[in-house]
Amino acid sequence: MKKQALWTALGLTVVAGCATYVAPTKEESTQAIKSSFNARGIAKLDRLDQTEIQAICSDAQRTGKEVPKAEREALEKKVLATIRYPADGKYLGDFKSGERIAQSGVGMQWSDSDKTVNGGNCYACHQLAPQEISHGNIGPTLLGYGKKRGYGEPVVRYTWGKIWNTHAFNLCSQMPRYGDAGILTEAQIKDVMALLLDPNSPVNK
Repeated sequence: MKKQALWTALGLTVVAGCATYVAPTKEESTQAIKSSFNARGIAKLDRLDQTEIQAICSDAQRTGKEVPKAEREALEKKVLATIRYPADGKYLGDFKSGERIAQSGVGMQWSDSDKTVNGGNCYACHQLAPQEISHGNIGPTLLGYGKKRGYGEPVVRYTWGKIWNTHAFNLCSQMPRYGDAGILTEAQIKDVMALLLDPNSPVNK
């Protein structure tokens, strides 16, 4: 009986301890995160500031609730209207340069300078050219991207928009906003587009 009473007391203590826990507010969590980072080189603390959509998606993840469909679709439509397509109407550059950009993970790090040419680091999340066997799988495979989807204008415009600002098609996507956030230049995006959509690219062979 004494042992049973001891376990009962311990159980009540644990329950009482749990009952007194108060989750930090959003503001307290944000402050805790920011206080753990230091500005260094070109990496400044403003990188921790979220966009409207990032904040909405973070709240949804924190609460375990999906963004309501109507709100999600309205926001995606709003983002879609901001995508800047090539002024010259040309979407494809050089797929060989696109492969180098996809392989490169440099740029925007504290150890880089503001003169460093950013890479796309695409292989960190996707499979692309078949000869590269070291790739991530956070995102879907892009092997045979154009060959499978076709090379028509709808596919080309969708692909450009997806690279420019992925939130237009998947609100809470983890993919970087390469054009919108200024990670890649228009010329670099054209080269990545060629890697995906040039029939002669190794991705489509």
